[in-house]
Amino acid sequence: MSAFHEEFDVDCRPEDAWAYVIDPSHLPEWQESAVSAEQLDDRPFGLGSRVRVTRHVGRRDMAMTMECTEFQPPRAWTVRGIDGPIRGNFRGEISPVDDGRRTRVTMDLDFEGHGIGKVLLPLVVRPQVRREMPHNEKLLREHLEHIG
Repeated sequence: MSAFHEEFDVDCRPEDAWAYVIDPSHLPEWQESAVSAEQLDDRPFGLGSRVRVTRHVGRRDMAMTMECTEFQPPRAWTVRGIDGPIRGNFRGEISPVDDGRRTRVTMDLDFEGHGIGKVLLPLVVRPQVRREMPHNEKLLREHLEHIG
């Protein structure tokens, strides 16, 4: 079980939700701490893709690289942090609801601390994520319903 779990239904077709959530350029639109996100390869996002995400953590910006380790279009994807003191492990799932007229979005998030990250994780990162997750869910819901 992950440290953070969110699940909600949204008025948006699953294929539209999928296209939005797997596009790394959208991260800063719906994740409060994401300052920027840039895919590091020149192909469509998928298994093995790497994304450099800069996040505002505590009082500073931290860049980290995430790699897609699971990609099951149009249903599920997983990205894992591969560098930096705080490494996120995120899994998302898109499921059709109401015969595909609506979508259930499921998100699971946990972290690993490395070096100073072992100290930052319980003191800064987890409390920040706990405060941020409800706002991120609201932002994602708004964006998905806007495109739906």
